[in-house]
Amino acid sequence: MSVKRTQVAIIGAGPAGLLLAHLLDLRGITSVVLEARSRPDVETTVRAGVLEQNTVDLLTACGLGKRLQREGFIHHGINIRFNRQTYRINMHALTGGRAITVYAQHEVLKDLIATSVEMGRQIHFEAADVKLHDFESEKPRVTYRHAGQDHELLCDFIAGCDGFHGITRQAFPKALLRTYERNYQIGWLGILVVAPPSSEELIYARHDRGFALVSTRSPTLQRMYIQCDPRDDLATWPDQRIWDELTARLETPEPWEIIKGEIVQKNIVSMRSFVAEPMQHGRLFLAGDAAHIVPPTGAKGLNLAVADVSVLATGLAEFVANTRMDVLNHYSGICLPRIWRAQRFSAWMTTSLHLLPGMDDYQKKMQLAELEQVVSSRAAATTLSENYVGVPLPAEAMGIPWAQLAAARGLPV
Repeated sequence: MSVKRTQVAIIGAGPAGLLLAHLLDLRGITSVVLEARSRPDVETTVRAGVLEQNTVDLLTACGLGKRLQREGFIHHGINIRFNRQTYRINMHALTGGRAITVYAQHEVLKDLIATSVEMGRQIHFEAADVKLHDFESEKPRVTYRHAGQDHELLCDFIAGCDGFHGITRQAFPKALLRTYERNYQIGWLGILVVAPPSSEELIYARHDRGFALVSTRSPTLQRMYIQCDPRDDLATWPDQRIWDELTARLETPEPWEIIKGEIVQKNIVSMRSFVAEPMQHGRLFLAGDAAHIVPPTGAKGLNLAVADVSVLATGLAEFVANTRMDVLNHYSGICLPRIWRAQRFSAWMTTSLHLLPGMDDYQKKMQLAELEQVVSSRAAATTLSENYVGVPLPAEAMGIPWAQLAAARGLPV
């Protein structure tokens, strides 16, 4: 068995793990990233891609924004459609000039991996039999198998960035961990379509047949969703049925129609909310989907992961610089208020726009009244906008001269 040492062992090469490795590297802190999937799998798994202003600002400042700035779609507003009418929420005007950028998560991962390779960081894809040891002590270690050989990684800290189904949260003592969850009993059928954009900005549609969403990925590739039963078989959703449902749910008297094209991918995801508390135990810290899941309606998943690791990187750098644990000791307390605010917003977006199982006529009328309030009240529209474009990062993550650190390493800022 080969034995190596690093300062931080990172489990998972998703957005949280790879960005954490990048931020640590800029602070001169070594890490090793262990990922169960192959590099092609990581780079090609298509997921949501709405980036908050904070996320765009951080990625740009730390030298990861070159392609994002060139290829991302900046949206200053979103459209809400119900009762066959469309209402634009001008988020840019309501939040003092903030916006969102549509840039797919797998593109963010490509940028992170390319930069990691360029900077010589250690990422071990297809790592198997990963096990955590001694993280309640000051000398944690990780064992794993890679390229046919057994390895032991000695470290000071372990970062669990391996998603909802990963091993790191499962390593917490059951008596310590408390989880909160909600299953909405609905699903999203998502499609990728080869076509030009149907709309300049996202359309969130509430309809008596169910929810629909029109999004985008590139000038030639679009992402669209319709509400479905999470237990549905994709075989029961031929292309024509999908187009019929999208057309019906996006109905409007305005001169607008959905642009159709070849559907090159279909998938169904269930809608759920999940939070695990605490996010730390000993020298093991959770970040991203390992600690929390939000329904994609509010576009918060990737952005919460970025916020988590911005705090964690700051705490780890503080420890390395002067052995202080101020931020690390309060990591859960710093991150969880933001997480719960995102949970509230995501749950509100989901329950306001979808037909939930068992809804009666009274609840449907209340749902429409809620949407009427949003589109007719500046205060309500501002609340939606502030949450959608993203509240500021925690104070502990602010003030770090990421642009200066990135420039010193020759990265574009």
